[in-house]
Amino acid sequence: MSTFIKFCGITNEADALTAIGLGVDAIGVIFAPSSRQVSLATAGDIVRRLPPEALVVGVFRDESPLRVVEIANNLGLGGVQLHGHESIQDVSYVSERVPLVINALSAQSTQVAHFDETGADLLLLDGPVPGSGEVFDWSLAAVGPDPERLIVSGGLDGQNVAKAIELLRPFGVDVASGIEMAPGVKNPLAMKAFVDAVREADALIAQIDGQVDDDGDEPFDWMRD
Repeated sequence: MSTFIKFCGITNEADALTAIGLGVDAIGVIFAPSSRQVSLATAGDIVRRLPPEALVVGVFRDESPLRVVEIANNLGLGGVQLHGHESIQDVSYVSERVPLVINALSAQSTQVAHFDETGADLLLLDGPVPGSGEVFDWSLAAVGPDPERLIVSGGLDGQNVAKAIELLRPFGVDVASGIEMAPGVKNPLAMKAFVDAVREADALIAQIDGQVDDDGDEPFDWMRD
C-alpha cells in the first residue's frame, strides 16, 4: 500500500496543480495565522482549479467547530485538520459533519492517548511546536494509534522521509517547509524529490515484506536452527 502524501501550506494554484500532477494524495490550505495562511477566496480558487477527486484539507487552529464545518462545506473541502488546542468534544463535533478529520497534535501531547475518543479519522503527529518544521523523536509515535491511522509530520524532507517511513510504517506523511524555497512558495524540484523518496521507500518495504512467506517466516529460516 502506498504511503499517503500530503503537501501542506499550499498558497497558490500553481503549486497545488504541481502537487496533484506529482501524484500527491492531498494538499493542505492553512486558515490559521501563519506565514502560509490563505484567504477563503484564495482557497476557493484553488479548490475550483483542481480535479474533483483531488483532496483539499483545510487547516484550522482553535477555530470554533461551527465555523470549521461552515467553511469546509462552503468551500467544498474534502477534509479538515485541527491543529490547535481543540477539546475532544470539539473534534468530535467536526468529525460528525466533515468527511475526513485529521487531529494534529504534538508528539509529546498528553492528548495523544485520548485520540480514539475524538472520532477523528487520522492522527497527525508533529514536533514540539506544531508547524515549526522541527523533527520530533520518532520513538514517541509508538504510544499513538495504529500506524494505519498515523500521519507523520515535523521537519520531513526528501532526505529523511524514507527513514521515517521505514521506521514507523505510517499511513501517511505530511510536509510543508521541507519542500519550499520560502514560506508558502514551493520548490518543484524539492516536491518531486520528496515524492520520489516516499515511493522508493514504499518499494523497498514491499520488497522486504514480499520476502516473508504466508506463515510469517522469512525464507530459509531453517538455516538459523
